[in-house]
Amino acid sequence: MAAPENLKPYHTTSYHTLTPTQALAQLDSSPEGLQLDEARRRLEEHGPNRLPEAARQSPVKRFFLQFHNLLIYVLLASSVATALLGHWTDCGVILAVVLVNAIIGFIQEGKAEKAMDAIRQMLAPKASVIRGGERMTVEGAELVPGDIIILEAGDKVPADCRLLTEHGLTVQEAVLTGESVPVEKGLAEVALEAALGDRSCMVYSGTLVAAGQGKAVVVATGAATEIGRVSNLLAQVETLTTPLVRQMDIFARWLTLVILAVGALLLIFGHYTSAMPFADLFMVIVGLSVAAIPEGLPAVLTITLAVGVQAMARRNAIVRRLPAIEALGSVSVVCTDKTGTLTRNEMMVASALLAQRALTVTGTGYAPDGGVHHDQRLLHAEDTPALEWLARTCALCNDASLQDQGGTWNVEGDPMEGALLSFAVKAGLVLQDLAGEWHRTDTIPFDARHRYMATLHHNHQGEGVVLLKGAPEKVIALCRAQMDASGEEQPIVASHWLEAVEQTAAQGQRVLAMAFRRVAADKTVLETQDMEGQMILLGLVGMIDPPRPEAISAVAECQGAGIRVKMITGDHAGTAAAIGRQIGLENPHKVMTGADLDGLSDADLQAQVMDCDIYARTSPEHKLRLVMALQSLGLSVAMTGDGVNDAPALKRADAGIAMGMKAVPPPRRRRSWYWRTTISPP
Repeated sequence: MAAPENLKPYHTTSYHTLTPTQALAQLDSSPEGLQLDEARRRLEEHGPNRLPEAARQSPVKRFFLQFHNLLIYVLLASSVATALLGHWTDCGVILAVVLVNAIIGFIQEGKAEKAMDAIRQMLAPKASVIRGGERMTVEGAELVPGDIIILEAGDKVPADCRLLTEHGLTVQEAVLTGESVPVEKGLAEVALEAALGDRSCMVYSGTLVAAGQGKAVVVATGAATEIGRVSNLLAQVETLTTPLVRQMDIFARWLTLVILAVGALLLIFGHYTSAMPFADLFMVIVGLSVAAIPEGLPAVLTITLAVGVQAMARRNAIVRRLPAIEALGSVSVVCTDKTGTLTRNEMMVASALLAQRALTVTGTGYAPDGGVHHDQRLLHAEDTPALEWLARTCALCNDASLQDQGGTWNVEGDPMEGALLSFAVKAGLVLQDLAGEWHRTDTIPFDARHRYMATLHHNHQGEGVVLLKGAPEKVIALCRAQMDASGEEQPIVASHWLEAVEQTAAQGQRVLAMAFRRVAADKTVLETQDMEGQMILLGLVGMIDPPRPEAISAVAECQGAGIRVKMITGDHAGTAAAIGRQIGLENPHKVMTGADLDGLSDADLQAQVMDCDIYARTSPEHKLRLVMALQSLGLSVAMTGDGVNDAPALKRADAGIAMGMKAVPPPRRRRSWYWRTTISPP
């Protein structure tokens, strides 16, 4: 792809359209990195690589804002009036009600303050860079455009970067795009209009390197990054009040006007008609006005809402502001993210295909519970040679590990490899015994250029095998035969397998192919030519991020209550449609993408928004626009999500529900499984 004719300043250039050489030239950098003095100069020019901190209210101001309500003002005026009348008991009761209301609101908002301040903590604290031709570690805040950084498995990407080199690099981008599996990266430039999730030559701040390594040049830092753009968008979103707050404001205004009007009429009538002394009459009218004010109303509302807050807290839901409890009761549409919210953000093998058998796999997530079935009959690896070799390849041609941590199964390594381990156990294999029987002698790691991983193994009897897993079209091209269910070789029918791949992918599943071949006992080195036209195809496995069982029941419950559920995700359309069918959305056959939304005016979107329940490949702007379109129809909208890309829509919605469980577990680190939800009005 040719470079654009007029290159823009580097903070606005579309670097995914440039080659690595063009990107370096645009940034006035080189593979040896910036010189130290140039890095210091750019740091002064661009500022530190951190997101601007939002103005934080002091505790004192936050406390006094609890009194910012017209009805509270009337009650405070009433307490002054009752004090002037000498009714000290009434004055004390009114002040106590107002003070208790303020204290409860202050404490409850304080509990959620930390939960709502997570975006700024997403930038990497350290970064490995090349400056002046030497590798060094610097603070993440000191990165500048033009820096050359080194990325390795387990790293958090410290800034938006254009890749220069990569070796088997995959990045977990769910926090920005909603994709449930790591994305393979490459060096080739892509089209200008490519969606964020399709920019394979770019890596973005706050995402996680799942596997491989690479070198990249920093193109944007701080507020200029994609996360910074979302943060800026969040600051521009207009906030709304809840229906209860609006109704209370209207009630307070009318009550105040009625009391003042009645008091004025009584004062005029009594003074000019009955000739009562003005001072005595005024005190009587003040007493009547105080009596007319329902000073118990704020207390009743506060106590009622506080009871709801405590009930939600017992279910691990933190309510940021008390009126949000009432807002939940008025919701007519729920817009929800997919990855980590409707789904578990855990890959699972859902189907497998042998030469003559289509298999279904049961279970949930990484837990090795469930089984492999054919025609509703449970299969065991010992009874089906092809299944045994398929499961054996899944387990041995694998660098991940499964861990049981207090009844919760976690994967250390690539999520898809964790799903393959779980599948092997469901097929009847014992991973410890398998590892002890077959010793790995050599490996060809996965690489985006050849799109497969191969391992060489020997057992105690001296037998040698090459095991292969990878992209189906690549693996099938390397095979000379296929294995039938009984373990016998037969001629391979490539067209049959490729058609099966398309059918499985159409169901939203990620497909991998498995193959093997026997080799001599004295072979100790594995080379790429060992696979060329010599492998035996074992079968296919289809993986998907499965929906949460509780999400399926929640969707059904919402629909039973007349609440429409719409899924808005950054993932691919096919995956979104498959999950939509599984969770029971009303219209799972119609999917609109972000590109479709860009082609609609606001009026057209309002006319069509209720006809579609699945929106895929969306950006934060698309999610925000959909929420606003629904609100323009007079609907009360709740938004649920767990990623940075959901934040603007969460803020705009009538009830924003942020899922607190980590949607993106850091690779090779322990995962937090505490489920916490923060609910707040905007």
